Amino acid sequence: MTLAIRSSADPASLSSEVRAAIAEIDKDQPVVQVETMRELLNQSVSTRHATLVLLEMFGALALVLASIGIYGVMAYSVAKRTHEIGIRMALGAQKRDVLRMVMGQGVRLAFAGVVIGVIAALALTRLLSSLLFSVSAIDPLIFICVPILLILVTLVACYIPAMRAMKVDPMVALRYE
Repeated sequence: MTLAIRSSADPASLSSEVRAAIAEIDKDQPVVQVETMRELLNQSVSTRHATLVLLEMFGALALVLASIGIYGVMAYSVAKRTHEIGIRMALGAQKRDVLRMVMGQGVRLAFAGVVIGVIAALALTRLLSSLLFSVSAIDPLIFICVPILLILVTLVACYIPAMRAMKVDPMVALRYE
């Protein structure tokens, strides 16, 4: 049997009074597992909450690994294109042109990845909707903020190789290979 009591007082302080009232009616009736509604709600969503925290941690780890990967790819690309960058600078390209070229390459790749990722996320919302509690699977704020965050991470990851490319001395780069 379950007994639910609604009160404006602190629920934890009522347990002894509830036990006494039940004992007055039937002293052989055991009173076990006295819990507040908040505790019951927390227990009912604890598995989902743990799953979502785990997903958040994996998402953060994926973001860190993606930024390291983007940095590595862009650094490798700049290293392989040192000769080309040197020729461009020897022919009159400004540092901002080199910066724009390297950052543009990274941002184009990021936009392509974001578009593919948003399409995949929209396709997978049905699977995730069973894990969500009082939140829509298609949350416009998330579908706007996450791509912006990914583009910003890409910009930061591309900036260091772009700065390195801007410092290329044309004479050294021409003798590079």
